[in-house]
Amino acid sequence: MATEFVNKIHPEYPQMIYEALDALQQKEGSNKSSISKYIESKYGNMNDAHSKLITYHLDRMKQTGELIFLKNNYIKPGPDAPPKRGRGRPPKPKPILPQGTDIAAPKPRGRPKKDPNAPPTPKKPKPTSVPSDLAPVSKTGRPRGRPRKIRPQPPQNGLE
Repeated sequence: MATEFVNKIHPEYPQMIYEALDALQQKEGSNKSSISKYIESKYGNMNDAHSKLITYHLDRMKQTGELIFLKNNYIKPGPDAPPKRGRGRPPKPKPILPQGTDIAAPKPRGRPKKDPNAPPTPKKPKPTSVPSDLAPVSKTGRPRGRPRKIRPQPPQNGLE
């Protein structure tokens, strides 16, 4: 396992970003270039990855709600700002249980497994046979499927 030498000339990036926002004190916030210039002027020459690191930390702080990104400027959220919600629907509030109540384990998802030691269940008896000219009859008393067409009968006595 290789050990890395970390140069601790300057504090962590989030701390430096907060410090820059406090020092710049702009009403509408500070953009990335002004924050970067302040950090470079205060802590001297930064390493080559400074622009990538500041971009990464600003984006991460924006995603976690530590900073607000408004009109291409970064602002510290106010003390009365609502907490940032994550993606998706928020979870339902859980009911408050009285003390001393045991919390039951959640039910597993899906169909429950069969008990291998349970006796076999008896099979259902087959229904009695019906006459062959009728289709199988359902519980309503009608045969299954579409009813047959009825042919019109010609008149019996020749008068229409």
